[in-house]
Amino acid sequence: MTDSLFSVADKVILVSGASRGIGRALAQGFAARDARVIISSRDAVSLAKTAQEISTGKHAVTSVACDVSKDADIAALVEKVVREHGRIDTLVNVAGMNIRKRAETYTPAEYDQIIDTNLRGLFMLAQAAGKQMIKQGAGTIINIDSLNTYAPLKGVTPYAISKAGVVMMTRALASEWGPYGIRVNSIAPGFFPTELAKKVWAQPKIQAWGRENTPLQRLGEVEELVGAAIFLASQASSYVTGHCLRVDGGVSAGINWPIEL
Repeated sequence: MTDSLFSVADKVILVSGASRGIGRALAQGFAARDARVIISSRDAVSLAKTAQEISTGKHAVTSVACDVSKDADIAALVEKVVREHGRIDTLVNVAGMNIRKRAETYTPAEYDQIIDTNLRGLFMLAQAAGKQMIKQGAGTIINIDSLNTYAPLKGVTPYAISKAGVVMMTRALASEWGPYGIRVNSIAPGFFPTELAKKVWAQPKIQAWGRENTPLQRLGEVEELVGAAIFLASQASSYVTGHCLRVDGGVSAGINWPIEL
């Protein structure tokens, strides 16, 4: 028996940054549950390939190339989705990037690139989709947060700054847009060996450290984020907004220190 409380069937779901990693997994999760999924990212070729590969539900997944650091791309993306589907039920804001280095070595251009993609881009896309949702009188936005908003890791300071901004953006939009029937939440993944971080997690010592500091004693699989996204996009979370849902195997539950109990 299927519980309609968690249904996303026929909902129009726009997923940014969906050609790989977390975005791809979330888009595939929605598509498999018969949502009308539109995916976007900068690379049109890989995006179209992804759309074809994850079209496993009732509706074929469609793709629209969009660089979220470019305002014109965002406007064109939202306009196309609304023109073809008439509405946007859920925006899943995934697009992001990172450069790992010591804080004192970032150039202004590198800092701007990270902030423009991870924070400005997410806000501008949320704003564009939000305007449509205000017209509709309903909608949900799911921003991808980070473990770094619990405790920033060394070597990713601008990334951590950008994600801290995403937390406040989530709360602020939830506060402003709640009267329009719009809910805004975020998902904060823990240790997931995605393509964005595969070089780091390829190191055995880093894998061991990740397992040791995760109460469930393993790294996450991107498919394990799907349930959280489905929950936040469905009627099951109808009274949840301004919330950060941490899917981290318990990393943020406390500090693991080497003491025998």
